[in-house]
Amino acid sequence: MTIGQDTMFEQVDEVLDKLRPFLLRDGGDCELVDVEDGIVKLRLLGACGTCPSSTITLKAGIERALLEEVPGFVEVEQVF
Repeated sequence: MTIGQDTMFEQVDEVLDKLRPFLLRDGGDCELVDVEDGIVKLRLLGACGTCPSSTITLKAGIERALLEEVPGFVEVEQVF
């Protein structure tokens, strides 16, 4: 990670901390694995890992929040 990516990692982590209570309420969570060239790699945990709506959570929820709050963010990818 470069200095810019370190900053982006921290910004993404802050946004995820805001979203985490909603995931926890449904029995899930997420882990920030990496940030590279604006692409955020997340691992969905607990109920989120097996939920049929996890793609919607990732794209409509988490990705949208990151687009609004993290400059240079491109997209979110799920890793297993």
